[in-house]
Amino acid sequence: MECIINRRAQFSASHRYWLPELSEAENQAKFGPCTRAPGHGHNYVLYVSMLGELDQYGMVLNLSDVKKVIKQEVTSQLDFSYLNDVWPEFQDTLPTTEYLAQVIWQRLSPHLPIIKIQLFEHPELWADYTGNGMEAYLTISTHFSAAHRLALPTLSYDENVEIYGKCARPNGHGHNYHLEVTVKGEVDSRTGMIADLEELQTAIAQHVVEPFDHTFLNKDIPYFEKVVPTAENIAVHIRDLLRDPIAQTGASLHKIKLIESPNNSAEVYCTANTVPGTMAARPELASV
Repeated sequence: MECIINRRAQFSASHRYWLPELSEAENQAKFGPCTRAPGHGHNYVLYVSMLGELDQYGMVLNLSDVKKVIKQEVTSQLDFSYLNDVWPEFQDTLPTTEYLAQVIWQRLSPHLPIIKIQLFEHPELWADYTGNGMEAYLTISTHFSAAHRLALPTLSYDENVEIYGKCARPNGHGHNYHLEVTVKGEVDSRTGMIADLEELQTAIAQHVVEPFDHTFLNKDIPYFEKVVPTAENIAVHIRDLLRDPIAQTGASLHKIKLIESPNNSAEVYCTANTVPGTMAARPELASV
């Protein structure tokens, strides 16, 4: 029987975004504060996912062996390093989160049956790489606070309570929504980026966070005057709002995950058939 196992590791390292062929003004316009010398640092968290058959001892791999490989090939070399200089791969391509995830895959794949590398630069920015050429995924995490009421105007109060419970109460209730926006694209061979990070963050802020934050969704967001603002419907609407602005950055929107509370979240995908068992024509709703 096949099973996926995951191993966590971490390292601290610094890097700088600077292309010598660009002027100081051009570098600052492209990379912002990340151009400052001698660089800046992060506490990176790495997750290595591996697939294999369970053996007679109930293991895919001996985790002690996995730990040694990851330390030998990755963390012992990167920990307390200046990434731009530590590996030859970063001489021509900047050590962005997404490119670093790809290079870690290349370093580990001869030794481990990896199926995914997930690398957190910090809790609000991480990359995923699954071995598909230069394609990688980048996730930006943000949040907004809003109130809503779950009720269909065509139903009575009692009927809405039967469907939505306490969420149907007339004056609504609020949440601190946690939003994760995942984009995918080709890693640029020079900048190491899928798309300009500042442009991605600006698009999310302008089209979602600023319009949604501190609102009563049913009354302040026109879309929800006729659509019940469940977590699922909010996620679908955010997907539709961001699809074109994300495309203008050069990346493509892959997934929206909206966490309404620690117990409730919704995911919608932008690529047909991304979620197993869904139809290409429907908005692919995942775990709710």
